[in-house]
Amino acid sequence: MSKIRASHILCKTQPEANEVIEMLNSGESFEQLAKERSLCPSGKRGGDLGSFSRGMMVKEFEQATYNLKSGETTMAPVKTQFGWHIIKRTG
Repeated sequence: MSKIRASHILCKTQPEANEVIEMLNSGESFEQLAKERSLCPSGKRGGDLGSFSRGMMVKEFEQATYNLKSGETTMAPVKTQFGWHIIKRTG
């Protein structure tokens, strides 16, 4: 089974996640924003979640990640039971 690698920034609310996306669009570093803004412990690692295959993440997160090409970031936040994610596929 093929694995992919991704990073994310987890926010509590959709407006907060939209604000982070605006910051990314204005050229701010994904890794730095993850360290500063993510609610997930992975934020300390710049949002890096490591590698995973299908079935290892919640459905909404997995679908969004597999729909990205390597290096792409979601243009809209992805809602899961954990909050609002901005996802970057890194490999």
